[in-house]
Amino acid sequence: MDLQLNGKIVFISGSTAGIGYSTAEVFLREGATVYINGRSTSSVDKAIERLKEISSEVHGIATDFSDKESVVELIDQLPEIDILINNVGIYISQPFFETSDEDWQRQYEVNVMSGVRLSRYFMEGMLKKNWGRILFISSECASLVPSDLIAYSTTKAAILAVSRGLAQLTKGTGVTVNTVIPGSTMTEGADQFLTDLARKKNKTNAEVEADFFKEVRTSSLLQRFATVEEIANSIVYFSSPLAAATNGAAIKCDGGSMGGIV
Repeated sequence: MDLQLNGKIVFISGSTAGIGYSTAEVFLREGATVYINGRSTSSVDKAIERLKEISSEVHGIATDFSDKESVVELIDQLPEIDILINNVGIYISQPFFETSDEDWQRQYEVNVMSGVRLSRYFMEGMLKKNWGRILFISSECASLVPSDLIAYSTTKAAILAVSRGLAQLTKGTGVTVNTVIPGSTMTEGADQFLTDLARKKNKTNAEVEADFFKEVRTSSLLQRFATVEEIANSIVYFSSPLAAATNGAAIKCDGGSMGGIV
């Protein structure tokens, strides 16, 4: 299927690994020009080197999204963007009573305000040319809220409100704003988590993964981790002209873990 993305200019925050990196791969295969992003120049350069095996139309900028001035510098270096993927996110796994104000604030700055600042800048241009796509990447934790991830879950729930509010500003235009909600996904971090746990319990990774869905993420219908490619394919489709009728939506790619009929 041709997603009609040839020549579109895309920026993906937090895209040197995981879902963001895989999303960059899919966009490049579809003919888009992609700007990736990471916290360090070295991580960005390494990702670009790998992505250039797919297409030369890839560029990168290092940014610390916890620093407002760094975001301003990023915006100054970017061209006019057709598609904005607000993917960057951090989390701190710890008990609620040990989560400091600073921990809360840093997660909010990176997970929420990064998308607010980028959207505030690029959305006006999209509305003027009457075409654009903004996607926020949330998490099943916005609804499930694990007890050791209350601050993170709060930020991922806030994203849903920001996205829906921005969508209200696009009425009658060719611009859409949506949120994709991944479930448990086999990122590099998840793979390392399983490997460490398997070593600790003297089990295989497959056994530990099966235990996770039997004992922790029991609501999952998929009963396995989604691949980053599976999430990326959905992100890219909803960024395309083919998805013009989807706006203001919270799109579940959660393997059924969040439940409900909507």
